[in-house]
Amino acid sequence: MATAAAPSSSSSPSTTSAPQPSTTPSRHLTPTTTPIPLLPTPTARLYNHIHPALTLSLFYLSFPSLVADPVSTLSKLLLPLAALQGIYSVLCLPIAQAGAFPRGGGGAPGRRKNKPGEKKKDLSAEWIGKIPVLLSALLTLTLAAPILLIFLILFGAPLTTHFAHNALCATHMAVLALMPLFYVYGVHAGTWREISAASLPWDGVWGGTVGTVVGAWLGAVPIPLDW
Repeated sequence: MATAAAPSSSSSPSTTSAPQPSTTPSRHLTPTTTPIPLLPTPTARLYNHIHPALTLSLFYLSFPSLVADPVSTLSKLLLPLAALQGIYSVLCLPIAQAGAFPRGGGGAPGRRKNKPGEKKKDLSAEWIGKIPVLLSALLTLTLAAPILLIFLILFGAPLTTHFAHNALCATHMAVLALMPLFYVYGVHAGTWREISAASLPWDGVWGGTVGTVVGAWLGAVPIPLDW
């Protein structure tokens, strides 16, 4: 009796496996931050246009004394500049989410509704909105300014002389570039990785930071040409 021959392995059709997607995590930083909108108030829209003019006027009116005595003038300008940046942050920008500051200092939450029959105003809630701007100023002066000073020295600023000039320059840059960033982002590590990688979406806050850095670079480039 005839038996059916087993099919030869050579006659079986060749099969190719489909390429499997790589499970290796990508090393590229994928931005997750969305642009920061202005607060939806008429005051925010108005002051957003006034603030650059006030800041420029502050330096323009102080320019003669800035040339004559840089250290004294920059020291006197620091408090008004920080005040202008704080006013801009409070009037125009949303507060960082709760938990973005140490010990939950940030976040729009913190206000509570009065219970039925409760008429006493919670004064502590009124201060909650002021805490983030104070923390932003503190972080700017104690953390950002020293780091920027190190960068200025690494990029060629004198190390053994003109220390006060360099420190005040770094502090002014920190107030202009980073104080609003601390206000809207807090100290969230993921967001600051995006900031260090210059991958934030374009908005008014990030534009101010980029403008400060580019302006400082353009101001320093002609220095070697000063014969």
